[in-house]
Amino acid sequence: MKPFSIKKNSLFPYLLLFIQPFFMATNIIVARGGVEYVPPISLAFWRWLTVFLILFPFFYSEIFKKEKFFKKEFLKLFFLGLMGCGVCGAFPFIAGMSTTMANMGIIYTSSPIFIILLSILFFSEKISFNRILGLVTCLIGVVIIICKGNLNFLINLRFTSGDIWMTGASIGWALYSIYLLNWKSKFSIMERFTLIALFGSISLAPFYILEEIYYSSTVFNSNFLFWILFAAISPGIIAFTLYTRVQKYLGASLTGFTLYLFAVYGSIFGIILFDEYLMKFHYIGGALVFLGVYFAKKN
Repeated sequence: MKPFSIKKNSLFPYLLLFIQPFFMATNIIVARGGVEYVPPISLAFWRWLTVFLILFPFFYSEIFKKEKFFKKEFLKLFFLGLMGCGVCGAFPFIAGMSTTMANMGIIYTSSPIFIILLSILFFSEKISFNRILGLVTCLIGVVIIICKGNLNFLINLRFTSGDIWMTGASIGWALYSIYLLNWKSKFSIMERFTLIALFGSISLAPFYILEEIYYSSTVFNSNFLFWILFAAISPGIIAFTLYTRVQKYLGASLTGFTLYLFAVYGSIFGIILFDEYLMKFHYIGGALVFLGVYFAKKN
């Protein structure tokens, strides 16, 4: 089967730029609902192992045909799995033990900044004034949403050791994003993602074992099955595949703006599913995020 192709100058990649964060934001549903039934590290570990088990039967034949390339790309694939699934899967859960959701949200929105800085530093990517303007506009919009429009909330923030873990997760996502784009692979997008999920689950295994022994044991029941499958498919397979597709056509720095849209969609899910209310700051912050993305896509 030939890979899906998109014509140059097509608007479709920009449409995906707005669709992808919808699926990524369903991770909020998992974080709010799933952790009531499955311990957090267990949830992350089984999520990525399930992604691998779902995809492997479809791509194992092509993967084994490229065995010699697997040996050459082993360290790169492990690094992507470690950063994208391991660090970004485990660190936020560790951070949540000693910091607030507001701190986590604000720090995680620094990922696009790290993506831009690392892209310039290591891959000489040129960043336009419009993209910088879009970045700042999006950042202001997200901070307004997280702080609920109250600047005193931002001023009174207290930082803890958990914020260091969250900063690590932000840098991890930035490294995953830029190296996913710039490391050329002999594997197709889905073949590579299958292997990344495998290495992601391997990198999470030590954290999972420690959690099982010292903190909380996993109960394997229908609730476990539902949340693992949901986490594997929506914010897992669909979101990560779309993210890779968007990156291919728009580059790492612009695709990083999906994190800001993630915050907007996350607020919408909170209103629909968790009885949260739509306030004035949601409209203002959301409008600024969409305006920022508009600025960013203009060259």
